[in-house]
Amino acid sequence: MSKRQELREIRQRQQKTQRIFIIAGIAIVVIVIALVLIVPNLPGAPKPVGAITLPKAAAYPQVNFNNMGDPNAPVKIVEYSDFQCPYCAKFVDETESQLIESYVKTGKVYFTSRSFGNFVSDNINKQAGTDNHESENAAMAAYCAGDQQKYWEYHDFLFANQNGENEGWFVRARLEAFAEKIGLDLNTFKACLDTNKYAAQMTKDSQDGVKDITSAIGYDKNSGFGTPAFIINGKLLDGAQPFDVFQKEIEAALAAAGK
Repeated sequence: MSKRQELREIRQRQQKTQRIFIIAGIAIVVIVIALVLIVPNLPGAPKPVGAITLPKAAAYPQVNFNNMGDPNAPVKIVEYSDFQCPYCAKFVDETESQLIESYVKTGKVYFTSRSFGNFVSDNINKQAGTDNHESENAAMAAYCAGDQQKYWEYHDFLFANQNGENEGWFVRARLEAFAEKIGLDLNTFKACLDTNKYAAQMTKDSQDGVKDITSAIGYDKNSGFGTPAFIINGKLLDGAQPFDVFQKEIEAALAAAGK
């Protein structure tokens, strides 16, 4: 073999080796991109925390866990809500602060916020054949925050960061991030979630919600029920109604109580 042929073969081998390395490099990049895109969407895969929206400042009077106001107030309002429900967020954004200012702070209304179990997630699960528990997980997290007297602050973070139903906005990593933002003891909070401390409460909330709504004055069995639902001294007020609708019902309840 001549020197020229030998050099040619060496160059060909080098070019072949370079091509192999280039192809291998491209394959590795493709695999990495695929893993980045696919793995986070696999069932059970941890989700990134992502951006967290800070809620607007709010003041809650005479807080006792998931209640606020004077327990001896003449009007009692029980709300059945779901942290994934967009109309529940609408009530919080547009009406809740006015109700607090006009009636809770003045000692006329005692307000209780309860979950509706896994209501929204279950409705979607039935249609999609899935087994998502974001609604009840968010509610249990709020109750766990209530153990540290921060139910309402956590409630605000959940609604401020609601962005779609059963889409991963209330995965465990984000629930813990909200807890950190409001200054909870994270070990205590995580232990509360790990032990499913409020799992039985989710069942009770769901059962009580159905019973209280369907037995309330004004319930229409042909319309069914949903969230948010408010029981005002035994009368149903359904949906995210504007403040003047609440005002009318509360004033009627006050008059009936002689106040």
